Amino acid sequence: MTEAVLTVDQMRAAEKAAMDGGTSEWELMQRAGEGAAQWVMRVAAGRPVTVLCGPGNNGGDGYVIAAVLYRKGYEVQVIAPVEPKTETARTAKAHYRGKVAADGKLRGAVVVDCLFGYGLARRVDGAFAKLLEKLNAYDCYKMAIDVPSAVHSDSADILGPLPEYDLTLALGAWKQAHFLMPAMARMGAKRLVPIGLDLEGFSSAVSECPHITPPAPDVHKYRRGLLVVVAGAMPGAPLLSAEAAMRAGAGYVKLLSDHSHPDAPADLVVTKDVDQTLDNARNTALLFGPGAGRDQQARDKLERVLKQRKPTVLDADALHLLAPDLLDGVDPAILCLTPHEGELKKLCDAFGVTAESKLERARGLHDVTGMTVLAKGPDTILVGAGTMRFFPRGSSWLSVAGTGDVLAGIVASRLAAHGEPLRACEEGVWLHHEAARLASPAFSAGDLARAVKPAMASFL
Repeated sequence: MTEAVLTVDQMRAAEKAAMDGGTSEWELMQRAGEGAAQWVMRVAAGRPVTVLCGPGNNGGDGYVIAAVLYRKGYEVQVIAPVEPKTETARTAKAHYRGKVAADGKLRGAVVVDCLFGYGLARRVDGAFAKLLEKLNAYDCYKMAIDVPSAVHSDSADILGPLPEYDLTLALGAWKQAHFLMPAMARMGAKRLVPIGLDLEGFSSAVSECPHITPPAPDVHKYRRGLLVVVAGAMPGAPLLSAEAAMRAGAGYVKLLSDHSHPDAPADLVVTKDVDQTLDNARNTALLFGPGAGRDQQARDKLERVLKQRKPTVLDADALHLLAPDLLDGVDPAILCLTPHEGELKKLCDAFGVTAESKLERARGLHDVTGMTVLAKGPDTILVGAGTMRFFPRGSSWLSVAGTGDVLAGIVASRLAAHGEPLRACEEGVWLHHEAARLASPAFSAGDLARAVKPAMASFL
């Protein structure tokens, strides 16, 4: 089942729809708090717990958690700098039979942060900031309920002291901040606590692990996809892309290059014949950009690639060259862009997209151009075909030169195999992450490209 990722407004609407349907806010809070309490008890395993409660409904969730622990015989400390300010949070506090302190020394093996949940839009200061500073310095297992208390739920901006949590529990639905930097890096493991909301019909979701279909029994190399990797000024990057592509499912990979490639594998076709290679009717996908250069010759080559009207992945230098006039007569729905943050900003400048955050830039660029945008990085975002996908965090060992070229090759190979841009990008990210896991720490881009082959086995 696809797990939706909601904005603050969408979450409020989903909760309102549940309440309009006859479920009270108190019942929703009980579901959330009792579901979260199960995780707290799993972690605490009988040890003392401190719960930090804020004035709103996230604080109410905290009182419900504390009440469940209290009934189960746990030693519970509740710290709440101010009284509850919502009726439902006051109800939750009334159901908790233990003591509540306005301040105090943190105790116990587990501390649960319920100061502020989703919807925070101002700086955290005063007593709440001091509590978060104490939590940051305290040696314990740290849990955040819904969204860590100093995090903006939509943008993932940090609005105050932000401890490093061991576990974050999303209540009811995932929020955008769960998958966006910088806050994502401090959330630890993340788990979803369902509370019975109707989450059908939302266009943003967590990417599901793909299933890659093996070739049909009667297939041949051309029907599996012929990919042309078009090289440019520098020989290394396109070769990396081609090596990754060879292992990601395409039946035939060609490297179109003016360079000699003595280190190219024997099973990679390297050719200098531009006309015969690009005009081949059997081509099912193209990749251009890694090592392309940014001069007029590279721009001319990009124009030639786009005029083929084939499903195409544009990466690296191609993203610095791409401009609206180059897309005349080109169906944007067959194009995949794979920018990192700097390239994404350059593209937005070129296409007149004004946005501050990575997410809004990716969404804006897709809306303006119709192209599929895979905004890569530690918080990868995919936008295309009227939907947006967020991904679990990949290995931080991917922060090495050339791994983006490998990703471009994987995506292009998958695009050659089936011709679906959004699906190709989604499969590409999962394969890239799995290859990084299999390559072991401190790998090079070449190691990563070779790990694509065993990674494929994980998704068959």
